Parts: sequence; C-alpha cells; structure tokens
Amino acid sequence: MDTQKVDMFIMSNAKFFESHHLNAIRERLLTVDDSKWPMISTVQLKDPTTSLIISILAGSLGIDRFIIGDTGLGVGKLLTCGGLGIWAIVDWFLIQSATREKNMQVLQQFLY
Repeated sequence: MDTQKVDMFIMSNAKFFESHHLNAIRERLLTVDDSKWPMISTVQLKDPTTSLIISILAGSLGIDRFIIGDTGLGVGKLLTCGGLGIWAIVDWFLIQSATREKNMQVLQQFLY
C-alpha cells in the first residue's frame, strides 16, 4: 500500500492503539494490497477516552465492557454490581488499554 496512505491512517488513528503496536501496524499496512484500503479506512474503532467516561459513570453496570465487546466480563460486572464497586474502580485504570487491545484485534481481522 502507498506510504502516504499508511502514514495518514497511523496519524489519524494512533490514539486508538497502544503505542508499541503502531510500528507493527505500519509495517503490516505497507504490505497489504491496495484493494483492502476501503475496508481498512472505514474500520469502526472504539475511543478509549469514551470508554473511560462510560466506565466512570456506569462501570458498575458493566456497560463499559459491553461496549468494547467483552460480553462475559460485562455480565459479571452487572451481576456483582461491579464487584461490589472494587472491580468498577479497577476498570477505571484498565479500560483504556483494554479498548486499545480490542481495536487492535478488530484491525487484525481486516489485515489478515
């Protein structure tokens, strides 16, 4: 794929991924066929900041985990009221990296 397209994708979507994944994403995008570009450019990625806000406001209900696709953890948080509040507080620190990891998994589905 064209270097300019890859760099544009990385610059506009860097906040959705862990920083240590960016080089691997760039290298993989450079080897991808141009026919996949329309799909890759329209991938719906979750915003880690939005996940954090939702976690702070409704984390004890598991909504933050449902939104990023962790249905099992969402049900667990819902049934235990966020682990009696402890799990909900711990997720305030973990939800952004979990969101970025889920975004990486979504992108990998399109790359491979």
